[in-house]
Amino acid sequence: MEDGRPARPLHFPRQRPACGIIAAVKTAAKSDLYRRLPAIDDLLRSQELAGLITQAGQAAVTDAARDVLARLRQEIAAGTLDASNVELALSGLPDAIDRQLRLALSYSLRPVINATGVILHTNLGRAPLAMSALRHIQEAAATYSNLEFDIATGARGKRDVHVDRLFRKLLANSGSTARTGETPGIPSEVATIVVNNNAAAVLLALNTLADGGEVIVSRGELVEIGGSFRIPEVMAKSGAILREVGTTNRTRVSDYQKAISEKTRLLLRVHRSNFQITGFTERPSLEELADLARKRSLPLMEDLGSGALFDLTMVGITGEPGVHDSLRAGLDVVSYSGDKLLGGPQAGMLSGRPELIARMRSNSLFRALRVDKLTYAALEATLLAYVKRDHDAIPALRMMRSSKADIGKRAQAILDRLRSAHLTLELMDGESVIGGGAAPSASLATRLLAMTSPEMSADEFAARLRAGDPPVIARVEEGRVLLDLRTVFPEQDESLVAVLNSMLKN
Repeated sequence: MEDGRPARPLHFPRQRPACGIIAAVKTAAKSDLYRRLPAIDDLLRSQELAGLITQAGQAAVTDAARDVLARLRQEIAAGTLDASNVELALSGLPDAIDRQLRLALSYSLRPVINATGVILHTNLGRAPLAMSALRHIQEAAATYSNLEFDIATGARGKRDVHVDRLFRKLLANSGSTARTGETPGIPSEVATIVVNNNAAAVLLALNTLADGGEVIVSRGELVEIGGSFRIPEVMAKSGAILREVGTTNRTRVSDYQKAISEKTRLLLRVHRSNFQITGFTERPSLEELADLARKRSLPLMEDLGSGALFDLTMVGITGEPGVHDSLRAGLDVVSYSGDKLLGGPQAGMLSGRPELIARMRSNSLFRALRVDKLTYAALEATLLAYVKRDHDAIPALRMMRSSKADIGKRAQAILDRLRSAHLTLELMDGESVIGGGAAPSASLATRLLAMTSPEMSADEFAARLRAGDPPVIARVEEGRVLLDLRTVFPEQDESLVAVLNSMLKN
């Protein structure tokens, strides 16, 4: 320095980095926001929630309030709720709790409008039930019933009788005569038992007829269908041993014949669900397999899958075998589903020779797989519609029988009510499909309502339809949203129009 004294070092106050100051301010601000959230007890004593508590109970309202407050804390932590809008959030607490309560107490399983044109849509619950089935379910569920009670004798009965009598009537002209030596044209009796789905039916049959022994099946039939259900895996679970014959595309009856040994317990035919093999192919007929099984004293079973009791050629569908076809060809046991082409509830049926069906019924596995009174009620009502030949009473069959012209008229009527400057609407020809693994190559001519919007993509459009009340499930193809009214119930047309108009206004 100029006065000759030694220079002293300069000391500056230690400062936090700027980012540290900002972080401390933000932490303090968040702490203040947390403190402004009301306590649960204070909320429950508020006049605004008194009505909700009276209506839904204090426990349910408490849970809803906790959920709403937890969501607000998450928003504060994430920085999406700050001091500028916390007051708005707090003033809307009663409404938010009301919405949360309604969401928590509403059903997760809800009706939708199926506008896809897929009649047996697995993801949408497959076959809708007939009104008579719904009424019969209500009757069986609302009070006691004679599920396993013989009213005539007062003794314990069997739940099978409620539908077996109807299956016997419907399949009376289908049974094979090959095993009994009866006069051709006079069918043997056919018995039926019911389990919870077709996979269970296959499992029960294989476990009963082939546990510890070999089951011969073509390599071209080792299929996988929805839900990762694979024939080789269910066979392993049943205790049966898989014996593959033939190749993927060609299997002859001689392949089965060469594979038969003292270990063989069953010959199995599997319906090719959801796919086709075309080109250089070969497959023995059911009659050829039945003849071989008879000569070697082995049972022959078919996993039919869909199980039509309705003549599909009446609606232009060919190549899809029905239960009658399989039994007439000489099958000993046929397994099939209740909620596919039959048009009833989810169930798995085993129909065939009474002595084989009796063995399956006495298997302890049957009790684990049997169905309840509600399934029997729905199935009985569905089968009665077949007995009465009232096919239009069964929704899936009615949809198959709907004409292109009738569908087009309904589509035009909806189109006339959907005028919008922001939407391009047109009718076009298209195809509906059966779905559910049935008749994979078959299609039904239909008319489609096609919609495009310059303001959103087709996927965004379809998502907004799914957000409707009720949700509308549509198809998206080539940048367009397509609605097929074949699978929309006529009484849903008004709801469909309301959802579309509501979406167009927003």
